[in-house]
Amino acid sequence: MVRKDWIIDGKDVTITDGAVVKWDDHKFFSIEHHGKTFHGEVIDDNTEGNLLTLKINHRVFTISKKGELDELIKSLGLDKPKIKQLKELEAPMPGRIVNIAVQIGQELNVGDEILSLEAMKMENILKAEGVGKVKNICFANDDVVDKGAVLIEFE
Repeated sequence: MVRKDWIIDGKDVTITDGAVVKWDDHKFFSIEHHGKTFHGEVIDDNTEGNLLTLKINHRVFTISKKGELDELIKSLGLDKPKIKQLKELEAPMPGRIVNIAVQIGQELNVGDEILSLEAMKMENILKAEGVGKVKNICFANDDVVDKGAVLIEFE
């Protein structure tokens, strides 16, 4: 029995029996496993990063093969992504503040909406690129700001 360790969608998976993969071309393939056929497509091939994104029967999976280096990296605690600590949010362009979506004292995580800035008749939603707690809101709705102006300060 052959044992293979993989990481599928962030979960450790051990596979002890095989499957037959038939390639149609460089992107499309089918898998036969226990008498069933699954159709697949390679969405993203990041060979250098040891990561593969596949769509199998309309479901998307991220897959990587576990190796000795992965265990070493995990044991050293280097597998956790670094999260930036927010200090301040500067206006990336001149514009008018349309909506402030945060309040003083609010905790923010990566991707949380902070505010909307209108520039050249387009509304741009500025989102948190790190984590932090809102310390000070320097402007109000409908204020016009210059590029580089500090809009929000974080603790």
